[in-house]
Amino acid sequence: MLSVGMAVDSNILIFERFKEERQKRPVPDALEVSFGRAWDSIRDANIATLVTAFILANPLDWKFLHVSGPVRGFAITLALGIGISLFTGIFVSRNLLRVFVKEK
Repeated sequence: MLSVGMAVDSNILIFERFKEERQKRPVPDALEVSFGRAWDSIRDANIATLVTAFILANPLDWKFLHVSGPVRGFAITLALGIGISLFTGIFVSRNLLRVFVKEK
């Protein structure tokens, strides 16, 4: 659920930037600018989540952190979800929108 929330957050950031830029520029230019400007926020949020997943996974077996299978499983699942949402949010969504913008 958390990975889905992060993916939705990425798309919301991109589309809100697109709505703002569309008023100032032609649609193809607004699309490229909106992805560029949203990328900084998306990157920061996902890096923070990946650092949290790394700490929860505890791959270095730090003794002061709790080690259990469900916590590590959650951390690994979260990291995979973030990686997939980054791929789909940046590459897949961007290319699909480029195709739809060119067809208009």
